[in-house]
Amino acid sequence: MERLVRFELLGQEYSFFTGAPEEEVDEVIGLVKGLVGENASGPQGSMAVGKLAVLASLNMASRYVELNRKFDQYREDMDQRLNLLCEEIGRVASVEKEEECG
Repeated sequence: MERLVRFELLGQEYSFFTGAPEEEVDEVIGLVKGLVGENASGPQGSMAVGKLAVLASLNMASRYVELNRKFDQYREDMDQRLNLLCEEIGRVASVEKEEECG
């Protein structure tokens, strides 16, 4: 069920509707606030809110791309390990079969 979520960021109030669990929404808002805070270059109001939003978005996109690359590498590593494991299982099974027949 969707609900209205309100939060304040850089002195401005924002609201949106979401069906996401409250814990997830809190985590997302915390991440956004943290990234905006990382990109703020001084006292509140010294940089335009729009500029801070763009910088925070670029930061999030950068982290997403890095995470996606790491996941792709993880998937490749797991595929290679799985192939090696299957080959080893096949090798052991054929040796055991030869011993049974031999």
